[in-house]
Amino acid sequence: MSNHAVDLGDDQLNDRVAAGVAAVERLLHDETNRGASFVSDKAQHLSEAGGKRFRPIMSLLASEFGPEPGNPRVVKAATVVEMVHVATLYHDDVMDEADRRRGVQSANSRWNNSVAILAGDALLAHASRLMSQLDTHTVEHFAETFEELVTGQMRETIGAGEANPIDHYMKVIQEKTAVLIASAGYFGAYHAGASKEHAKALRTIGGAIGMVFQIVDDIIDIFSESHESGKTPGTDLREGVFTLPVLYALEEDSEAGAALRELLTGPLEADEDVNRALELLRASKGRQRALEVVKHYLDVVTTECEALPNIPATRALRSLASYTVARVG
Repeated sequence: MSNHAVDLGDDQLNDRVAAGVAAVERLLHDETNRGASFVSDKAQHLSEAGGKRFRPIMSLLASEFGPEPGNPRVVKAATVVEMVHVATLYHDDVMDEADRRRGVQSANSRWNNSVAILAGDALLAHASRLMSQLDTHTVEHFAETFEELVTGQMRETIGAGEANPIDHYMKVIQEKTAVLIASAGYFGAYHAGASKEHAKALRTIGGAIGMVFQIVDDIIDIFSESHESGKTPGTDLREGVFTLPVLYALEEDSEAGAALRELLTGPLEADEDVNRALELLRASKGRQRALEVVKHYLDVVTTECEALPNIPATRALRSLASYTVARVG
């Protein structure tokens, strides 16, 4: 999915969504360009680095279910979602101590952690101003969404503690990733004047697609060859982050499971340890079980789409979900 050139299976829909994404880009640029230049150049660093703009695309698709698809309010709401998403990336980079993000230096390695946090805060200020131009319902909904994002990040930072590690992981990705994509769907529908039922369905679809996205990414991190995904396999293992396929494998009553429990006691430093862990994971049922969870969320998308009118946007939502899963190979 290259920038602004997503094939949604219908030429006119492609054109409307592309025009909408271009309008989001312009608004994002104009809004983040305000105020003192030493703030705006920091705030623009990651937002101008591109990214798939998946959340605005979700909003624009959802707006197809109302009488005014892609109207200026939808564009504003879609821009807010993207700003909040980019703000969380700045804050994530500080917590992860990342040095690359979206192919450019992460903000914290280019400047320092304080500046990265403040740049994220500046984006939240811009998002608040845009929301104030919409309505109080939007402000209220976003406050709830943002609280969930913070809860997910905090939950991940603190760790599972006594909780079941799989339940903990599912909650974290629900709060950290899925909730914002759910909001993107909801706001696209709401600001296009869609019915309450349709807006609710699009919120559910967005959340389910978000879960699929994240779990698929986690599967790819472990089971893909690096030349396919452009990522080095086992990045999460090196950082001591155990995702769904790993957690399932660790539970397993098998030789692979036992060997993994011995090996995975924290971050893996040595390449041979990472390679050994990847081998053991391939011998386990971790991938298969994680894919079963993915299938559950795909079924949610299918069920909710059946309640929507059969228009090109509905078919596009289905194919977005299945496209994501196809990446696992």
